[in-house]
Amino acid sequence: MDVRLRKFLGTDTLLPYWLLLPSIVFIGIFFLMPLFNAIMLAFRADNGAFTLDYFKKMVADVRFIEALKYTFFLAITIVPLQLITALAMALLVNTGFRGSRFFLYLFALPLGISDLAAGLIWLSIFTQHGFLNSILYSLGIIERPIYFISYQNIGLTFLAVVVAEHWRATAIVLVILVAGLQMISKDYLEAAEVLGARGWKKVWYVILPMLKPSLQSALIIRTIFALQTFAVVLALAGDIIPVLAGEAYFWHFLYRNSHIASAYAVFLMVISIGMTWFYLRFLRSRMEVIRG
Repeated sequence: MDVRLRKFLGTDTLLPYWLLLPSIVFIGIFFLMPLFNAIMLAFRADNGAFTLDYFKKMVADVRFIEALKYTFFLAITIVPLQLITALAMALLVNTGFRGSRFFLYLFALPLGISDLAAGLIWLSIFTQHGFLNSILYSLGIIERPIYFISYQNIGLTFLAVVVAEHWRATAIVLVILVAGLQMISKDYLEAAEVLGARGWKKVWYVILPMLKPSLQSALIIRTIFALQTFAVVLALAGDIIPVLAGEAYFWHFLYRNSHIASAYAVFLMVISIGMTWFYLRFLRSRMEVIRG
């Protein structure tokens, strides 16, 4: 029996599972266990009983509505901008012009920069004595520094966060769309040209419909990450612009209340699941609707 078991374990039958094992262990330790602990902290009182008090305190928090508002404002502003920009860059790179690979690497460069580092880079640009004010002053456009980041001008502060997050995270959408474009068979594109579909007609009627799965994946990933935006906001705006992920951080590390912090985390998870369901439900193709 031992010999047979050893032969079975050594065959190619279990090879895929052995290869997946490190990823499964990693996900279990660093994702599933923290997720389970967060849910337990959000719904369990100190005496071990089930409770919704922490969610009530979360909703009653004076910053909750503002954080919810700015989180959604950031998501509905950043995600469409990133999708449009990434699609334009992906179509440009996919033309295969000379130097397209260099431009792809250049566009994807922000992927190697952390959220906080990206926020600090743009802070050095938008701050009172930053690069942008210095350039505008040297060109004679302004006589005194513009306060891009201040309590007195939340609109400009919000715009600075949008610009920084747009620059930082568009690359991941670009990579997904470039991969999707490379999966489209050239036969379809050649057939479209034979039938007279060129330029924008080919993009609209051929490329975009076939790129829909990649667009759907990019939308889901970027929406989830946009709802969790925190480090860039913290680096640029501090507490001027509250967001849900930031409130979870502050409740855990500043106010030392892991229960309410976990309530914020669970609330964000529920929103993310809801948005994912929305995309999967309403962005399906006609064939998927017929089958499902």
